[in-house]
Amino acid sequence: MSATWRVEVDERRCMGTGICAGTAPEHFHLVAGLSAPLADVVAPAEVIVDAANSCPVEAIMVRDTTDDRLIAPEE
Repeated sequence: MSATWRVEVDERRCMGTGICAGTAPEHFHLVAGLSAPLADVVAPAEVIVDAANSCPVEAIMVRDTTDDRLIAPEE
């Protein structure tokens, strides 16, 4: 497993429900009604996976920075 993950939010898909910010407030916040990661590259944390998997429109993508492997959302 990589020492870092890249976190991205697709602004075209995001509905601004805030579920991610509620699930992982140390990693996500709402900006102008849309989700945004607090950092683009983060240390792996299960709460980030939980937030990505809880997004109703799968707007959050978490990838391993080493090999670009998709961590979340789970397929």
